[in-house]
Amino acid sequence: MTLPRSIVLAINNAPLFLVQEILNLTFRQALKQHPGLFDRLGEHATKSFGFRPRDLDLFFSVYPERGNIGVCRPGSSPQVSATISGPMITLLALLEGRIDGDAVFFSRDLSVSGDMEAMVALRNALDNCEFDLPRDLSGLAGPLSSPLRYMAERVRKRALAGMA
Repeated sequence: MTLPRSIVLAINNAPLFLVQEILNLTFRQALKQHPGLFDRLGEHATKSFGFRPRDLDLFFSVYPERGNIGVCRPGSSPQVSATISGPMITLLALLEGRIDGDAVFFSRDLSVSGDMEAMVALRNALDNCEFDLPRDLSGLAGPLSSPLRYMAERVRKRALAGMA
């Protein structure tokens, strides 16, 4: 499944500084909810990881040792140790551990390049974090957290229905 065209257009046309600010806020919240996220990376914590959603004109780079994340357009993406690319919904489902990474890799829905050992270490670290994006991020909405969480859970359920 891919993102609806209206969402793709909105994200792709958003100013990069705004996407970066939202991403920083989201990433800080994720690290707050999962403080041990990068502990299992061991020697790979010094590496950098790239995420290229095929349906968006964005490239995300994560630097575990520094605890930060960056976003840029694919043509200006930084050198990273390993990159995974695929549809954004698939990447998010992997983050939450809701789909079998091996199955989507072998079905060619995902591609991985670079330091495979580092990417496997990241996958193992994520597998133990029990991410739940609606739960983890709804707290950012203050008094609207409950309705936002409910809506996000419904969107996730609908998006994953086609991936089962």
